[in-house]
Amino acid sequence: MDLSRLPPLEQRSLSIGYLRLTDAAPLVMAKELRLYEKYGLDVTLQREVSWANLRDRLITGDLDAAQMLAPLPLATSLGAGGLRAEILSGLALSLNGNAITVSTSLSSELRKRGAQPELSARSSATALRQYIEEEGAQLTFAAVHSFSCHTFLLRSWLVSAGIDPDRDVRVIVLPPEQMVDSLSRGIIDGYCVGEPWNSIAVQHGVGEVQATACQLWHKGIEKVLAVMAGWHQRHPATHLRLRLAVMEASLWLAHPDRRLACAKVLARPEYLDMPEQQLLPSLSGRFAFSRNRPPQHLPDFHVFGRYQAGFPWRSSGDWFLQQIGDLLGKSLDADTSQSIVQQSYRTDLYREAARMLQLPCPQRDYQTVRQQNAPWSPNNSGDWGTDLVPLHANVHRSGSRA
Repeated sequence: MDLSRLPPLEQRSLSIGYLRLTDAAPLVMAKELRLYEKYGLDVTLQREVSWANLRDRLITGDLDAAQMLAPLPLATSLGAGGLRAEILSGLALSLNGNAITVSTSLSSELRKRGAQPELSARSSATALRQYIEEEGAQLTFAAVHSFSCHTFLLRSWLVSAGIDPDRDVRVIVLPPEQMVDSLSRGIIDGYCVGEPWNSIAVQHGVGEVQATACQLWHKGIEKVLAVMAGWHQRHPATHLRLRLAVMEASLWLAHPDRRLACAKVLARPEYLDMPEQQLLPSLSGRFAFSRNRPPQHLPDFHVFGRYQAGFPWRSSGDWFLQQIGDLLGKSLDADTSQSIVQQSYRTDLYREAARMLQLPCPQRDYQTVRQQNAPWSPNNSGDWGTDLVPLHANVHRSGSRA
């Protein structure tokens, strides 16, 4: 690319927020590979402890951009959770990356009742329903935010077996870093979280994985690069250069043989500050569901640069907004929904950067959600983990138990 063709920067120094999650890799590697520098940016990465804290610091202007849960720009634009602000994204950072983990004692009970999580996420959910019915158990699960893919995937997994997530179990919110400790202390019985917090529980022998995002919504959008709408309006050239740098990092990460080097970088104190072996299972695609069983080959556990992963499909935004509205007990009219999705998921900004990098990209903004698969093609039919209910179904109440 001829960098002289880029419009001049409005702001050189940027602060970008992220959490201690493996899928922060594109933001970290863009710094390590000097891609921010290539595009004239001086970026400081700031590690945050929770999604709510990260969102609040973006809104107040303490951060210029942030790694963000894919549904959160939509929820915030809607005013869900008590805050209303216009947040937008022109770039998805990752697909997949989450898993559902339960305590080792509960996992043992589920295996007695036929759970085979390595083969079928639904088998684990079905075993969980049987356990609840037989034992009269009152179980508590955690997700990282009310309006997150984690919440939606967890509820979908429960509903697939006829478990009502609003009545049959308790679902609370915890920051990712508190999940493993809360599980080991018996405060919660299970959780849905991003890596490496599932692998940490497995390696410490306190938890076992029952389902992965690959099984529940294969290649579903997970994190996005978020900025305030007002900041973008004042800094369109800076935002463009930021997207270009992160997109190049994502393309670098698309090569499996580079994931080991990435794990070494992420493990460093200034980034995730954790042992490299905790980061490798999901990055390498050799992912262990439990400590005493061989790892499974899951090359798409984390997807960064492949499959048009960066494209912020507005069809995904529609589905997220439907789930947010259902959780709030609101019925959103079509015009309101369309307006929020179009303001929050800026496919035009992705296409602008893709053209400059000479990358192909979809020419339409919507597709059937269950068709999100790779490589992008209007004729593809996606692998959705078909042992589960379709994610376009209502994942909030099963209505199947008396």
